[in-house]
Amino acid sequence: MYVRPRGTFRTLLRAAALPVLGALLVTALPDRQAHAASTLTNPGFESGTSSWSTYSPTGQDSASYVEPGGHSGSNRLAHWSSTAYKVETYQYLSGLANGSYTLSAWVRSSGGQNSAYLALRNCGSAEQRTDLPPTPNGKWIRLVTSVKVTGGQCTVSVNSDGRAGSWLNVDDLTFTPGSTGLAVKGADVSMLKKSEDFGGVYRTSGGATGDGLAVLKSAGANYGRLKVWVDPADGYSDKARVLQMAQRIKAQGMKLLVDFHYSDTWADPGAQTKPAAWASHSYSRLTTDVYDHTYDVLNALKAQGTTADMVQIGNEINTGLLWPEGSTDNWDQTAGLLKSGINAAKAVSSTTRIALHLAHGGDNGLYRWWFDNAKARGVNFDVIALSFYGYWHGPLSDLQANLDDISARYGKSVMVAETAYPFRLDSKDSHENIIDLSSELVSGYPASTAGQAAWLRDVMNVVEAVPGGRGLGVIYWDPTWTAVTGNGWDPADPSSGNGWENQALFDYDNRLLPAANWFSHR
Repeated sequence: MYVRPRGTFRTLLRAAALPVLGALLVTALPDRQAHAASTLTNPGFESGTSSWSTYSPTGQDSASYVEPGGHSGSNRLAHWSSTAYKVETYQYLSGLANGSYTLSAWVRSSGGQNSAYLALRNCGSAEQRTDLPPTPNGKWIRLVTSVKVTGGQCTVSVNSDGRAGSWLNVDDLTFTPGSTGLAVKGADVSMLKKSEDFGGVYRTSGGATGDGLAVLKSAGANYGRLKVWVDPADGYSDKARVLQMAQRIKAQGMKLLVDFHYSDTWADPGAQTKPAAWASHSYSRLTTDVYDHTYDVLNALKAQGTTADMVQIGNEINTGLLWPEGSTDNWDQTAGLLKSGINAAKAVSSTTRIALHLAHGGDNGLYRWWFDNAKARGVNFDVIALSFYGYWHGPLSDLQANLDDISARYGKSVMVAETAYPFRLDSKDSHENIIDLSSELVSGYPASTAGQAAWLRDVMNVVEAVPGGRGLGVIYWDPTWTAVTGNGWDPADPSSGNGWENQALFDYDNRLLPAANWFSHR
């Protein structure tokens, strides 16, 4: 548990406010002259109160101060009060060249505020905000937000609407030319077709019935992800169904990510079962199987005008694929199978991006070990894809540290290819949910519509902050897997239930949940 240090060093930030307050202030303040410069001054709060101002609509300037314990230097900005408070700490910049700018800051927060965010406002374009995630473990997270400056000025702002005892820290801010954003804001819709066939219904947040894919697209999703099984018992997620769904995805103007499992059923770190038709095949024959299957599916997609934009060669392949021959116990054979699939994908379309996908997205040691081995054996790829479920894979700070490291170490784009969070704990069907206990939740994120939305928002924020623009995006898994009888876990058992409906992006009345709106915010 993180405990705020109590000391005598509590320097109140008392400096000049803006000469023209405009929308920044709710009420007028006494005459205060603003510091105006074209670059941030005292961005690490090492020079006491110089060049920063505070404003509190409830008169609680004392809730904003500098204290020891910076991210890199000696000091940090703090917002805190023993009673409920509202406070803003800001710096006004002028003389800026017009164009796009990005604010970067290291932050941490208790969570529990009514709101806590960084903002870029009065810049001549729409105000831009980035909310601070809860970090009760006291670890710092870097956040970014971008804005277009059109009038030569901008205000950099740290904001708290805090409950008694809630706190935030900010340090090491930069404000530099350039912009950020996410190219991939996607949804895995692999279970959608089966859900529809068994009576699944999807509605907008307002209650209008519609195509589930179209509803997600209207919320801002721009990528559809589809898993491919070789010969599944129920016939879903096979080549034919993938071709059908690909047409729908492309018709919505979305891009397509194809996720090869190289199995007849679920493939993940604990199970990489060969398809029944390949069960007796040697390693040499399996390399041919992988090539032929990958080429066949992708070429058929291309032939119908729905060429894959990105392809995963394997799903959550921490321990390899096509066990036992492709297990990472024999890395040369693992690499050989990966190369076979990659070669097939590139033979169909040289512009299709190749992703290699592991689970446990906060485990940097795993990723270094895995990709060092792949790189040493000449496995060529474009994207490192991660699964990151906070209730299994650690805090967001671990995800950020891993993304930052591997994107730089291998010079690759990175993306979270799977994440999700519950909006409630109870089940709509008779099948036990995967996450159904409050003790399983991530600290600071309740099982509520707000908690689910905050989780997706914060994962997207962390990916967006990867340096060098290498944070590609986030895909939510599987937002359309609502509780529909017949659409269960086991493709061989029509009576199997669904343990995921409380993590879908449609509620128990089949209405789109607020979390989906974050697709349009990044």
